[in-house]
Amino acid sequence: MLGILKHIVFVLLLAVCAAMLPQQAFDEKARDAALVVGVIGLWRWSWGLLHLLRSLWFRLVRFPGMRRMAEAAAKAQGLGHAYFLITSFRIDAPTTTKVYRGAFIAAANAPAGATIVCSIVEIGDERLIRRLAEVMYGDSPPFRLEIVRIPGTGKRDALAAGFRAIAALNPAGDDTVSVIDGDSIVPPDLVERCACMFLINPNLGALTTDEVCTVEGAEIFKQWYSMRFAQRQILMSSHGLAERVLTLTGRMSMFRARLACDPGFIDHVQNDYIDHWRLGRIRMLTGDDKSSWFWLLKNGYNMYYVPDVQVETIEQPPSPSFISSAYVLMTRWFGNMLRTNARALNLGPIKIGAFTWWSILDQRMSMWTSLSGITLALLGTAMITPWTAAFYVLWVIVSRYILALTFLTVRPSINLVYIPLLYFNQIFGSAVKVLIFFRLDRQKWTRQKTAFKRTDSQFDAAFKLWSSRLVNSVAVLVFVSVLVFLANLGSYFTDEAPERLPKITDRVF
Repeated sequence: MLGILKHIVFVLLLAVCAAMLPQQAFDEKARDAALVVGVIGLWRWSWGLLHLLRSLWFRLVRFPGMRRMAEAAAKAQGLGHAYFLITSFRIDAPTTTKVYRGAFIAAANAPAGATIVCSIVEIGDERLIRRLAEVMYGDSPPFRLEIVRIPGTGKRDALAAGFRAIAALNPAGDDTVSVIDGDSIVPPDLVERCACMFLINPNLGALTTDEVCTVEGAEIFKQWYSMRFAQRQILMSSHGLAERVLTLTGRMSMFRARLACDPGFIDHVQNDYIDHWRLGRIRMLTGDDKSSWFWLLKNGYNMYYVPDVQVETIEQPPSPSFISSAYVLMTRWFGNMLRTNARALNLGPIKIGAFTWWSILDQRMSMWTSLSGITLALLGTAMITPWTAAFYVLWVIVSRYILALTFLTVRPSINLVYIPLLYFNQIFGSAVKVLIFFRLDRQKWTRQKTAFKRTDSQFDAAFKLWSSRLVNSVAVLVFVSVLVFLANLGSYFTDEAPERLPKITDRVF
């Protein structure tokens, strides 16, 4: 009841603020800028509404039918053997214990037996894992436990070693491989609830699930992650309707075993790279989940989303500072996305489906369109009336509140702090994307210090650095110039310049 009262008071305060805005806030001279913002906003909001409707249809209509078919197939045919591949590196002992306890229970509940392959670096992790299995099950655990020790050369090498260890065990046709991060806790019925999906579609290559999180850190981190995962559930459900999600998260994705053990797949995950026209060959350090996703997409496999299974992730922000942590994480997330974006687009809408192809294209466009509102608001404030900023702030609050309300379709409650966090994600996230788009060679793990050795000459390194800055600056200038042209703001420095310039000067000084 108190939560509802907060929202009622909030809406009333918004209405009062809107009524208090003076007429200058709605200056008719700002109509061109407002029209541009409105057209772009209409496009963005219609795209968001489409995602919401697709999400509702998928979760309420399409997926329940898929669930019934899958469970019936599992009852009639039985499930295959379940393989778990878990990678751990420099994760604290309490988290490691929770993760492996969850995996052990899920493996013990696997209807056709399970094998857990742990791809690790440090001997301390091996001792902890073996000791935990002994404490839980004694000398005879109800699953096979394999430990693969590798040098600390990165997650891609750890995954490749684990996949090869599983391939050596000769998995059968209906077997599955669940790739699990060292900070992700899977539910006890993971295999029973997910592996059955592979029985109803022989072309299904992999699937992933919903996520919830336990966050270590300040309250703002908890709300940020909570909001992100709610937004993720809507978008992933929308893409689930197309049977091709846009990412196979490394937190927990389940693969058809014969594909996960394919030598081409393993080599692609371990040694993936892209060739860039200006930056040359870029070997992929982060983004192994994007590499596995692209391999399946390129080879024509479906990728499902299972919205009624939740994996719990333990989030440890890389810094006590929210801004610093967001920058580090967004640099990794968006860098992974943008490095794979162009080659996924090149596959074409016929091969991967029109909706999926357009969604991939939208990843590239949205980082610019999301910045158009604040750019025009700043220009309008400087060139038309200071009340433009007030009107824009009100619009941001109202629109983000409406967006936050849509999260009630996937979560039982929302927090009003989602409003500024949604706007922060849009503006700060888009700015990070614009920076990274022209610097795709920058890669760094959040937890791991692994990095590829640069072999560039001094000239090549300087060329990449300064060409990135130049191309980035030109792109931003073109973006602002196009907005000024579309909004007809240039007229304020031509026809009306003699009248307006003194007023602008008076306002500034």
